[in-house]
Amino acid sequence: MGKRLIPPEPSDVQEIAMREALEERYLAYALSTIMNRALPDARDGLKPVHRRILHVMRQLRLDPGAAFKKSAKVVGDVMGNFHPHGDQAIYDALVRLAQDFAQRYPLVDGQGNFGNIDGDNPAAMRYTESRLTEVARLLIDGIDEDAVDLRPSYDGSHDEPVVLPAAFPNLLANGSQGIAVGMATSIPPHNAAELCDAALHLIDNPGAKSRALLKFVKGPDFPTGGVVVDSKSAIAEAYTTGRGSFRVRAVWEKEEGSRGAYQIVITEIPWLVPKSRLVEKIAELINDKKLPLVADVRDESAEDVRLIIEPRARTVDPELMMESLFKLTELESRINLNMNVLVKGRIPKVLGLAEALREWLDHRRDVLLRRSKFRLGEIEHRLEVLGGLLVAYLNLDKVIKIIRREDEPKPVLKKTFKLSDVQADAILNMRLRNLRKLEEMEIKAEDKALRSERAALKALIGSTKQQWKKISDEIKDIREKFSGKTALGKRRTGFGEAPEHDEAAIEEAMVVREPVTVVVSEKGWIRALRGHVNDLSGVAFKAGDALGIAFKTESTAKVLAFASNGKFYTLEASKLPGGRGFGEPIRLFIDMEQDAEVVAAFAYQGGRKFLVASKQGNGFIVAEDEVLATTRKGKQVLNLKQDAARAITPVAGDQIATIGENRKMLIFPLSEVPEMARGRGVRLQRYKEKGLSDITTFNAGEGLTWSDAADRNFTMTMKELKDWVGKRADAGRIAPKGFPKTNKFAAPNGGGKASE
Repeated sequence: MGKRLIPPEPSDVQEIAMREALEERYLAYALSTIMNRALPDARDGLKPVHRRILHVMRQLRLDPGAAFKKSAKVVGDVMGNFHPHGDQAIYDALVRLAQDFAQRYPLVDGQGNFGNIDGDNPAAMRYTESRLTEVARLLIDGIDEDAVDLRPSYDGSHDEPVVLPAAFPNLLANGSQGIAVGMATSIPPHNAAELCDAALHLIDNPGAKSRALLKFVKGPDFPTGGVVVDSKSAIAEAYTTGRGSFRVRAVWEKEEGSRGAYQIVITEIPWLVPKSRLVEKIAELINDKKLPLVADVRDESAEDVRLIIEPRARTVDPELMMESLFKLTELESRINLNMNVLVKGRIPKVLGLAEALREWLDHRRDVLLRRSKFRLGEIEHRLEVLGGLLVAYLNLDKVIKIIRREDEPKPVLKKTFKLSDVQADAILNMRLRNLRKLEEMEIKAEDKALRSERAALKALIGSTKQQWKKISDEIKDIREKFSGKTALGKRRTGFGEAPEHDEAAIEEAMVVREPVTVVVSEKGWIRALRGHVNDLSGVAFKAGDALGIAFKTESTAKVLAFASNGKFYTLEASKLPGGRGFGEPIRLFIDMEQDAEVVAAFAYQGGRKFLVASKQGNGFIVAEDEVLATTRKGKQVLNLKQDAARAITPVAGDQIATIGENRKMLIFPLSEVPEMARGRGVRLQRYKEKGLSDITTFNAGEGLTWSDAADRNFTMTMKELKDWVGKRADAGRIAPKGFPKTNKFAAPNGGGKASE
C-alpha cells in the first residue's frame, strides 16, 4: 500500500498572493540572468563564465609559453570550484575564446580542433589542450596585488574575482553577444590600437564626446574582415547612442580568365557567417533559378577564404551580379550594435563609445590605486624587517647568545634591542646560511631604494595627474604591442560605399528572364504560363470560372492591374504562381476590396499614356509612369463617387470612340480630354440610363477598327463615321450595323486594348 499523505497543519500554511509570488520569483530569475549570465561587465568586458575560465587557467599556471593542459582539466576545475553549470556550456565558452575567426583577440591559445569558419564543431574537451594568451595575461595582471575585490564561490570553498584588473580594453576590442530577460547586448569587436588612441584622447580631454573619438575609432574591426558600407553619419549616430547596426559585405575581386571570361573570388566574408552554410545557400538559390546571373559556386578555401562565383556569361556585369548576391545571401550581413552592459558590475545601461571607454579608464585608475597601496604596504613591512636585520647585523654575537641561552628568546630580543614583533620574528626565522649575507651596506642600499619607491608611491597616490600619466604610459605600451605593424593588430575590416544601381536592374538580375503568358480568370484568379501561349483553349479553370484576360510578357516584367475601384496595382510577374493548377486569387498579392474586380491587366512598358473611364462616362488621360504602385494597397488614380471604373485603353491616335451600354457610339477629338495624374476627369459621353461600355482611340487617317467574336476586323473611315462624330459629352448615335453585340471594340479575352 502507498504511504498516506498527511495534510499540513493550518498553522504551517502561509497565504501568499499569486501576483506577489510570481513577481518576486520572476524578478529574482531576471536579475540572475542579467547579472550572472548574459551581460558583460563594462570594466573587463567579460561574463562570469569567461572570467572564471581565465581565473582557473591562471591558478593552473597556464601562462603564455607554459605547457598546454587538457581542456577537460580546465572545464572540470571551473565547474567544480566556481561555475555550477553544465560542462558542455563551459567548454563552448572556452572554445569561443580560442577561435580566431570569432574572437578578434583570442584569450585562449588552443591546441587541437577548436572548430573552423565553416561551422564545424570542435573536438571533445578530452582531445583539446589550452593555455592563456598574452591578451588574457594583460586582463589578469595584478590580480595577486589586491587589484580587485574577491568574493566567495558558490559553495564558499574558494575566492573568485568580482572583476579582472583588465589592462586591455576587452569590452570593445573583443565585443560581446548575449540575450538576457527583457534586454540584450550586441557589441562587435574593434581594433585595440584605435581604442587605445581614443582612450588617450579621453584622458587628455575628459569631456570629449563619442563623435570626437570617431577620428580614432573608425568603426568595428571584425576578425574575418569584410567591408562596412554604412555612411559616416549612421556610424556616428550608432556610437553616440550606443544603438545601431552595421552593414558588412564580403570582400571580392574580379579574376580575369582567357578570351574575356572571368570569375569572382571572395576572400573575406562577414563575421559569424558559417562559410559552408553560405555556399549551400548560394547553390540552393542557383538551383531555384533565383540567381540567373550566376552559373556556379565552389569553395577553394584552404587556410584562407577563397570562394569562386562563376557568371552565367562573360557579358554579365560583375557588380550587378554581386548586388544580386548581396541582396539574397549572407555575403551582406547586418551586425547590430547594442552596448548594453553592467556599469560598476551592477547596473544594466546602454553606453555610448565615450562612456564605455570612460568606464574602463576609471577602472584602470581604481586598479592602479589599489595596487599602489598594496605595494606600499609591502614596502612598509620590508622596511620594518630591514630595520630588525640591521640591528641583528650590528649585534650579531649578542643576538646569537640570547637565542642560545633563552628558552623564550623573542621577548628578550624585543626588550634588549627595542624590536617590534615583526622584526623579532624576522630575526628568529632567519636561516643560519643567511647570516653570511648580512652586510650593512646591502641592508642600507635596499632600505634606501625602498624608501625612494615609497615616496614615489605616496606621490602617485596623492596626485591625480600622476595617476593618469601612469595609466597613459601603460596604454601606450598596449598600443605598441597591438599596433597596425603587428599581424594581430593590423586592421582587417575596411570601409566603403555600396555602389548605386537601378533597383529595377537588381530585381531583374535576380529573376530568370523567360517568356510567360499571364492569365487572369473572370473571377480574379491569376497565374503565369511558361512561354508565349497562342492557343488558350486548353487552359483549365475552376468550375463556374472562365478566361478573362490574357497577355504575353516576360518573367522580369511588372504587371499592372486596373480595378473597378479606380486603383492601379503593381505585381511582379516572377512572383506569380505557375501554370500548374488554377493559379491563386489576385487578392493574395494585393489589398483589393471584396466588392472590387479587375477591369484590365497588362505588362508595364513605361512611357505610354492611357485613357481611363468610369461607368458614368467620366475620364481623362494619365501617363503610365504615374500609375505604378509601390505598396500592396495600390495607387488611387480615378476618383469615384457612387461610380466604378469601367474601361482603359492606350492612347494611340488623335480621336476617341466611346460606346455605351445603350449601344450608342460617340467619336470626338482626343484634344478635348485633359491629361491628369489623378482625378474624376471630364464627361466623355452622356447617358440617360445605364452607362459606359468601352472606349478606344484611333487615328482619323486610318479610321476606326473593331473586332468581332471570331476575331475578324472591320474598319470604317472618318467619312463613313461622320454621323457618329460629335462633341465630347454628347449622347451619340446607335452603333453602326455589324458592331459586336458585346459592345466592345476589341474581341473578348484579348487582355483589353492596354495589352497591345
